[in-house]
Amino acid sequence: MGDGSYGIDPGIIRRIASEVTELNRNGIEIALVVGGGNIFRGEGLAADGIDRVTADHMGMLATIMNALALQDALEQQGMYARVMSAIKVNQVCEDYIRRRAIRHLEKSRVVIFAGGTGNPFFTTDSAASLRAVEIDADLLIKATKVDGIYSSDPLKDEKAERYSVLGYDEIIERKLGVMDTTAIVLCRDNDMPLRVLNLLKPGSLIRAAKGMDEGTLVIHQSSGRTVDGA
Repeated sequence: MGDGSYGIDPGIIRRIASEVTELNRNGIEIALVVGGGNIFRGEGLAADGIDRVTADHMGMLATIMNALALQDALEQQGMYARVMSAIKVNQVCEDYIRRRAIRHLEKSRVVIFAGGTGNPFFTTDSAASLRAVEIDADLLIKATKVDGIYSSDPLKDEKAERYSVLGYDEIIERKLGVMDTTAIVLCRDNDMPLRVLNLLKPGSLIRAAKGMDEGTLVIHQSSGRTVDGA
């Protein structure tokens, strides 16, 4: 949603699509998991009294809307993209089938996973971790609005320090909250490296995918290093 408070910012979508296109043309296989919080947050509505399962299903539908918007932006840049949904909406996108998703990637198509895990009570973070493990990704990137993981909320605490490297268990023990615990544990148990970065920072996705030191890297072993002055 860019700088807005709701909906889809076409400029942001085009910029993301541009970076993904550059990565694809450099031979990097890319799968994307999109959320729907810019349109609808199931957990928030459930807190206001709507049945949680119903609210979560509504949130899953919002992710499909975002995925279709991103697919369109990629296709406008000459990319081949496929939206695959964990819930059945055959008239607008494909069902998620692991082997088919891998085949799309092998054919240099960008795959966009929508519909979360297809189950209520699971976040988009958990869906991202699950899909990364299923397709045997080399790296899971968590794209946010901050440039890594901090010791506290950098928007509220000017003394917050940014970590350059962390361990999975450190995130859980320190309750750093960058992703939900289920997602972190899934990464830890499957040795899936995670990098947290600022999506709004131009070139961040490209640098991370090329193995450069961007944001915060989460792995099994960690020195707990922080970046001075962050």
